[in-house]
Amino acid sequence: MSMDLHDHAEHALALMRTAGFEAARAEASRLHGTEVNLAHNEPSLLRSTTVEKLALAGIVDGRMAATELSDLGDDAVRAAIGALFTDARSSPQDGANALSAGQQAELLQGPQEADEALLADKVAELLEFRTRETPAMMLEEGFVAHQRLEARLLSSGGSSIGCRLGWHRLSLAGTAKIGLRTSSFNFVDGNSNDLRALPAQAHAGIEPMLRDTVRQVDAQRIAAKFVGDVVLTPPAVASLLGWLQGQLADMHLIAGSSLYRERVGELIAAPLLSLKSRFDAPGIAAISADGFVAPPVELLRAGRLINLTPSLYGSRKTGLKQVPIAAGGWEVPAGDTPLADLLGGVRHGALVGRLSMGNPAPNGDFSGVIKNSFLLEGGSVGPALREVMVSGNIARMLLDVQAVSRERIDTGVWNLPWLRIGGMHFS
Repeated sequence: MSMDLHDHAEHALALMRTAGFEAARAEASRLHGTEVNLAHNEPSLLRSTTVEKLALAGIVDGRMAATELSDLGDDAVRAAIGALFTDARSSPQDGANALSAGQQAELLQGPQEADEALLADKVAELLEFRTRETPAMMLEEGFVAHQRLEARLLSSGGSSIGCRLGWHRLSLAGTAKIGLRTSSFNFVDGNSNDLRALPAQAHAGIEPMLRDTVRQVDAQRIAAKFVGDVVLTPPAVASLLGWLQGQLADMHLIAGSSLYRERVGELIAAPLLSLKSRFDAPGIAAISADGFVAPPVELLRAGRLINLTPSLYGSRKTGLKQVPIAAGGWEVPAGDTPLADLLGGVRHGALVGRLSMGNPAPNGDFSGVIKNSFLLEGGSVGPALREVMVSGNIARMLLDVQAVSRERIDTGVWNLPWLRIGGMHFS
């Protein structure tokens, strides 16, 4: 690492001690990106960007404050630390405030250098596939990129964590149009360590997104309310599991509103469902937001709750064991049911591309719009749906999983199958 991320973090830490902080943490990072953009079905731009950042947190008299700055110059850092000390002195006193201590790690993973020719080739592959297979699709914007993150985190408690993380990212967004008829907006975003391993459209669910969007040009309402099954696509499964992860984390644990705080070891989901980390996934560093090394962790094992995930602060606030987790990198193991059979088992229901639930009630009740979705009748995928609501209880949905597909979509942040869940109310 060149003045050098370690030197930036060390210098900031020394200045924070001098300013009067009793405990301090400094993380200097540099994110370098090389990307080939596309716009309106054409390659548009090759560019490189570099973003530097210094993240600081400090405690004085049990009072904590944090800040980030993009100017790593000495004058800017000194000014930011002075303002941070003032903010900390005026913050509420809280005995649970604490910072990372004793953490040691050097993380190196993923492709470290950009290959501009490879990025351009993958954009060309995407555009050729669109022209050949889904010509009605308008790719309004997107890119194929290589990103490299270098970081050094130091704390007054002796933590020193270094990171050199490289990965590729693919992102597309757009709509389909046939005549005057237009589909709803759709998008996909995912990471990969090896762009050469698969055709461009085979990464992160790009091909099904393009094909489904074209089919969504002609959408219809349902004729009447009914109770049936949903088949959640991986993006919709991510929403379901995101709600569960929120229930296991600081906000709900501290507030006492978690449905699961006292249920570790109990069956809270169907035995078909497991959920575990893979913090070495493309684009993911095994470091928690509060500066701890994040070892592998299971949340669900055959439906049974294995861990809650309080941070250091959440642990000190609740008395629960701290469980560090990374910013992403989760997977549901593949099931035994081929996707075709999973869909074929639905008599009446919907294939749901995205689940918009808002904020479910404290008991998990929700009502939301299903987006990028299709009617399922007699085991066959029917027309696209519009203005269709689904309601139920999200905690109950976890228990009502009837089938898990063999197929999965890997975006780096998630690696997920399709799920079939019964007993949903459509209107």
